[in-house]
Amino acid sequence: MPKKICFLCDSVLSIGGVQRVLAVIASAMSKEHEVTILSLQDDETCDKSIYELDKSDVNIQFLKLKQGHGLTEKLHRITSGLYKKALPHNRFTSNIYSHSSFPKALRNQFISKLNEGNYDLVIGVHAGLSIKLATIRKQLNAKRVIGWMHNSYEALFEGTSAYLPGLASHFKYQMQKLDNWIVLCKADAAKYQTELGIMPTVIYNPLTLEPGTPSNHKSKTFLSIGRMSPLHKGFDILIKAFALFTQNNQGWKLNIVGEGTEEPNLRQLIKENKLEGKILIHPFTYSVQPYYSNATVYVLASRWEGFGLVLIEAMSHHLPIISSELPVTKEILHPSYAQFFKSECIDDLAKQMEHIANKSAEELSLMGNSAAEESKKYSITSIIQQWEKV
Repeated sequence: MPKKICFLCDSVLSIGGVQRVLAVIASAMSKEHEVTILSLQDDETCDKSIYELDKSDVNIQFLKLKQGHGLTEKLHRITSGLYKKALPHNRFTSNIYSHSSFPKALRNQFISKLNEGNYDLVIGVHAGLSIKLATIRKQLNAKRVIGWMHNSYEALFEGTSAYLPGLASHFKYQMQKLDNWIVLCKADAAKYQTELGIMPTVIYNPLTLEPGTPSNHKSKTFLSIGRMSPLHKGFDILIKAFALFTQNNQGWKLNIVGEGTEEPNLRQLIKENKLEGKILIHPFTYSVQPYYSNATVYVLASRWEGFGLVLIEAMSHHLPIISSELPVTKEILHPSYAQFFKSECIDDLAKQMEHIANKSAEELSLMGNSAAEESKKYSITSIIQQWEKV
């Protein structure tokens, strides 16, 4: 029986891997269900042809939030600060923090808009919105409310650049209020169970593009794609490793495709290593297939990944892969077509690049064929079947 489904997100009509996955999943669901994407992005003039949403039956709506009174906001910030720095972290204080960090004026706007839609299922995209849905779960009329995580456990809670530092126990108490919540790999699910005693459902992301021409592995080109944001995709690590690699391997080049705040720093790093003619940075494009088709090897140098959608895309183009050794990459990649290096280790990455550069085109082709076969597991048809169970 068709359901009314709402995806609540920060943004969908903008550039990003999460936005692309959301658009593809929502479009596929809209063939059987009535699907709405409710975005907090308030620009209704955005191009709805992005990710071909204009060709689907997905209804896109915008929730334009009105902020509360200044004094009230200040009191909420003080309460939230006390939770983070002074109060014990238990179920009671977590509930206090959930309301102080999500003021009543905002809560009421979310509740009103979501209940107005009379949805069977509401899905919060990302941890922040999932926690907000947990806070107002009892006030929502939807039959089921679930969260959908797109960051790894480490990215959310661990390290100096964590998105939700010190809030792991708060996350635990709040997620228990939802009817279900989704993570992108088994390694993350195990981490949540070990660290927080809670167990989510695992659904991988799908391949979100139609593959182009398979690589012929003769171009002597490394490829890496992603947003250029600090301390994430590891393009700085890749550039430094490539500089070491080229000391003994002169015939190779590196293409980096993407945009972001780190781009000036990366260009400066390329200049410092005198690699302007060997490393090229290309702007973001929706037609990324030719870059995969013209590459020889894909390199993922990320410091962390929630899933790594580019890996599946590279596999579908018959590309062997060099990847940082992360829980999710070890789970979804196989040694028949992938080589791993110790995360953030420049020397090890350079060694892996040299090792794969010494392979013949025939050997690389065999690896690529294995990768392409493996990528079929991530077809949209297969992934949607798992979502239908949810």
